[in-house]
Amino acid sequence: QVQLVESGGGLVQPGGSLRLSCAASGSVFSISSMGWYRQVPGKQREFVAAITVGSTTTYADSVKGRFTISRDNAKNTVYLQMNSLKPEDTAIYYCNADRFLWKLLHSTAEYWGQGTQVTVSS
Repeated sequence: QVQLVESGGGLVQPGGSLRLSCAASGSVFSISSMGWYRQVPGKQREFVAAITVGSTTTYADSVKGRFTISRDNAKNTVYLQMNSLKPEDTAIYYCNADRFLWKLLHSTAEYWGQGTQVTVSS
């Protein structure tokens, strides 16, 4: 089993920045790809970004150029640097992880965190 714990959410003004972190623990040898999804209550969960153990990255079009995903393999932690935030970025952000990248991209990853709230508002 792998446990994922997110941190770094909060309230930020439009145009501001936040950095989310997700620390993995447990059987971390069983995962290679990690990523982020977000969800607004009443709406479908939306892919945000993913990164492989070799640091190949994939982004949703809605966040390209504004968000950057990175990882520290020594710390088993993935980060999401969010810049130029917009009100439409407001959501609960979930970290996920799996051995296979395709499962992350199809929202079927084996491991998910509890989520952290990001609110972009003036």
